[in-house]
Amino acid sequence: MLSILLAFGVRSLLVALFLPFSALDKVLNFRQAIDQAMQAIPNRLLATALIVCGFGVEVMMSLAILTGVADRLAALILAGYCIATAVLWKQFWSLPDFRLKGESNGRDVFWDFLKNFALAGGFLLLAFGADAEGVSRFASNPLASSHPYAVEEQRNP
Repeated sequence: MLSILLAFGVRSLLVALFLPFSALDKVLNFRQAIDQAMQAIPNRLLATALIVCGFGVEVMMSLAILTGVADRLAALILAGYCIATAVLWKQFWSLPDFRLKGESNGRDVFWDFLKNFALAGGFLLLAFGADAEGVSRFASNPLASSHPYAVEEQRNP
């Protein structure tokens, strides 16, 4: 039972940014989320569609990871989502005050950019596993579950 709780806890930590926090923020601050999306996508209708799709990705993929249902594919999708949001909304290179030493708003955005990529790495580990065969295992059955809560019974000799 403890191993199941730990597995669930680790998965909860991995998705906590999205479910509940980012998804809830999109609900509570929908107009502000659209305004933020419009910084990268100047079309209001497209920005709104991106926020709605982002909400769906955050909720559905997080639930898939928590339940273990098609969790590897969900992790791959969330990895792509993290990379896309880093490139679209964490553009440290475009800020005029980006520097590594001294005060810099650009450096703060740079760290957020790197955190998105690090989170994507965690999701990719979940999708592919930690060994060299992971990509081929995933490719052979991308909808398979990793069965995160299965526990083998120990046999007494």
